[in-house]
This record gives sequence, structure tokens and C-alpha cells, in this order.
Amino acid sequence: MDTGQTIFITSQLVLGALAAFLAILLWPRIRDAAWMLIICGVIVAYIETVYSILKDFGIAGEEIMILGIIPLVSFVLPSIRMLFFITAFAIMVIKQSRQR
Repeated sequence: MDTGQTIFITSQLVLGALAAFLAILLWPRIRDAAWMLIICGVIVAYIETVYSILKDFGIAGEEIMILGIIPLVSFVLPSIRMLFFITAFAIMVIKQSRQR
């Protein structure tokens, strides 16, 4: 593994951990459904980052669950993250349209 790849992996882990940590700290203070879903999306994004790094190192195998030719975990994690964000933004749009 070269230096550039090490810096990239380290930065992804550190920045993702910081975002997930701050999201978890914010969790008990927020009662808004849209913000809760954004927090869940950030946490799932960090899980996805950790999983992809473990997969690159050969620690996490994709052979466990396969849907056709697509590994299920590689399909589900990005999809869940985007669904959290889409739902959060839809809730925000609905709230904004009701206020006018």
C-alpha cells in the first residue's frame, strides 16, 4: 500500500468517525424526523466506509450474501443511506410547503 492510499484511507476513517460522532451527540437533542433521518444517513455512510476499507484489506468477504451477481451488502448500504437522505429531504419539503 502506497502513501497516497494510506492518507486517503486514514482521512476517510477520521472524517467519517468525526461526522458520525457529532451526529450521535446531536441525536438526543433533536426531535425533528428529518434531522433524525439525516443523522441515520451519516451513520450508515460511515458504516459503508468502514465496510469498504475492510473489503479492500480482504477482511470482510462479500461471498456471504449474494443477490444474483451483486453482493447484497454492497448494494444495501448505499441504498439505505440514500433512502434516509431522500426521506429526510422529502419531509423538509413537505414541512416548508405547509408553512406557506
